[in-house]
Amino acid sequence: MNEAAATGPLRRRIDLYLDLIRWSRPAGWLLLLWPTLSALWIAAGGFPGWHLLVVFTLGTILMRSAGCCVNDVADREFDRHVKRTAQRPVTTGAISVKQALTFGALLALAAFALVLTTNAVTVAWSFAALAITLVYPYAKRFVSMPQAVLGVAFSFGIPMAFAAVQSRVPPLAWVLLVGNLFWVLAYDTEYAMVDRDDDLKIGMKTSAITLGRFDVPVVTASYLVYVIIWVVALASHALGTIFYVAIGLTLAQVVWHYTLIRTRSREGCFKAFRLNHWLGFTVFAGIVAAYALQ
Repeated sequence: MNEAAATGPLRRRIDLYLDLIRWSRPAGWLLLLWPTLSALWIAAGGFPGWHLLVVFTLGTILMRSAGCCVNDVADREFDRHVKRTAQRPVTTGAISVKQALTFGALLALAAFALVLTTNAVTVAWSFAALAITLVYPYAKRFVSMPQAVLGVAFSFGIPMAFAAVQSRVPPLAWVLLVGNLFWVLAYDTEYAMVDRDDDLKIGMKTSAITLGRFDVPVVTASYLVYVIIWVVALASHALGTIFYVAIGLTLAQVVWHYTLIRTRSREGCFKAFRLNHWLGFTVFAGIVAAYALQ
């Protein structure tokens, strides 16, 4: 009886921290994972080995989780005015600012420990990745298109993947990063469209507000720019038919997303955002299959 009573509060505490890092909503770290793994395969010309696969998969999950801790601390005063975020643990006070930042720091240190098993170039670039992660939550106060800052943060796994495989970051990595930035701009604008009314009331800056009635066409165009940049950048790699089949399926998803967001309903925009990880997975699967068949 006493043991059960003791484990009850502990279980609730664990659940709070899992809620803090969005454990039950993996779409966030999957959006980071697919372009990072795609870059690993491209940099290695195929399977990059289990070591790097594990390092970048776990590192992505840890850094995304650390980012959630920082983001919720930075946004705690804003979040209480937005229906979707009002019950976040830091906003409600269930987890203190100090506890959230401490937990985030521990997660970031765990990710850094993984990076230390790679090479010096990757370690050096990891500091830039950390800096961008810390800057983004505050960009929403000063930058009219903070989704562009998030685009850099959510794409930084690409140059780090090349650094881990090749001990350098070639121009191709930066081209792919720019392309991926447009994908992030597309899906995070969909996300911002969900909260547009609340964000207007509290003075938050987002791409959905900045773009106004041009939000849907810009989101659609951003998807297309992302696909075009990646296809052109990888044209010389002779990835074959299977890759272009995957690109065709990706474009079909872009059309689907347009149908979901064209009326700007909260439900449609949120559904479109949540389904984006399938778009990234489709590109990744096409790259993996292409290299496997070479």
